[in-house]
Amino acid sequence: MTRAAAILFDLDGTLLDTAPDMVGALNRLRVEEGREPLPLAEVRASVSHGAARLVTVGFPEAAGEGFERLRLRFLDLYAHNLADGTSLFPGVARLLGTLEADRVPWGIVTNKPAWLTDPLLERLRLNSRACCVVSGDTVAERKPHPLPLLHAARLTGVPPQHCVYVGDAERDIVAGLAAGMQTVVAAYGYLGPEDRPLQWNPHGIVERPAELLDWLTLRHLDPAATGT
Repeated sequence: MTRAAAILFDLDGTLLDTAPDMVGALNRLRVEEGREPLPLAEVRASVSHGAARLVTVGFPEAAGEGFERLRLRFLDLYAHNLADGTSLFPGVARLLGTLEADRVPWGIVTNKPAWLTDPLLERLRLNSRACCVVSGDTVAERKPHPLPLLHAARLTGVPPQHCVYVGDAERDIVAGLAAGMQTVVAAYGYLGPEDRPLQWNPHGIVERPAELLDWLTLRHLDPAATGT
């Protein structure tokens, strides 16, 4: 296996447990529309798929202009409560600290738009630690297209074949493979009962963030490959 010199992460469901705030925004919207809140466990698996999927779960009959009104209102509600309940998944703080101590650069590639990504990372004090942040509107394409990952590799100064991309959705693995990167599924994230991560053909699957450190052994990590 080609050695890795940089680690790139998806955001929602991989680095951050954003479900409390995203589902909270959906439930506030449901209450505004005269409906009962939905249990977090029932909606959690949809969080990685963004606003449109959450609105579909919360309002399955919505379509056309009505759907777009609900989607925009959801985003407004979420933007005002970005980090009230959001936190790093257990073990991620240690993972990032270890990468930093070993001088292995790490970055973020997410489909979340920058106007939500940037203030969220600032609130959690991650913006200054990541070597790059590629949001859903940074380049002309979004995952599963490989362009965001290729852009992140350029920003990091590491060839794609020396990068590992970690994500919790099929589009993450599709994008990573298409970019020529090694790919790892974060099975602790927002996988749903219908997901079959083995069928996505990743290079690895981890059940906890700490397991990524085991997967990224010395034969996988090679800071010298950055050329720094």
